[in-house]
Amino acid sequence: MKLQAIDCKGEIFELSEEVLKGKITVLYFYPKDNTSGCTKEACDFRDNVNRLTTMAQVIGVSPDSISSHIKFKQKQNLNFILVADTEHKLAEEYGVWKEKSMYGRKYMGIERSTFILNENGDIIKEWRKVKVAGHVEEVLQALKSL
Repeated sequence: MKLQAIDCKGEIFELSEEVLKGKITVLYFYPKDNTSGCTKEACDFRDNVNRLTTMAQVIGVSPDSISSHIKFKQKQNLNFILVADTEHKLAEEYGVWKEKSMYGRKYMGIERSTFILNENGDIIKEWRKVKVAGHVEEVLQALKSL
C-alpha cells in the first residue's frame, strides 16, 4: 500500500510498508487537521518528539489531503510525518474507520487511536478511543517498558 505523506522537512513522499518496518513506530490516527482535539494531540507529540524519537518514529494519519497536512504542519510547526489517508485504506486496515454519531447524525470517520508497531510492523500496543489529555505520556511510558 502506498499513500502520500509529508515528512519532517515538509517534503512529499510515498509512504510504503517499508517505512513502517525496520524500526519501532508510533502510528497515531486522528480525525481532522486544525480541529481543537487533533491540534492538541499533534502539539503534544511535537513537544515530546525528542523524547519519543530516541525510541520510535512518529507518524500521524488522518483522511485530510496532503495540502491540508502541509498547512497544518506549517501552522503548528510539526516535526514528524503526516500521512494523507484520503481513501481510508490505512484506517480500514487498522480498524479505525468507524461509524460515528454527532447530534443524532451518523457518519463515517476516524476513531482516535494509537498503535506501537515493532520492527516487523506488527502491533505490540494499542489505544482505541483515545482521550487526548495525557495520551502522549502513556505512549512514552509504554515505549520505555519495551
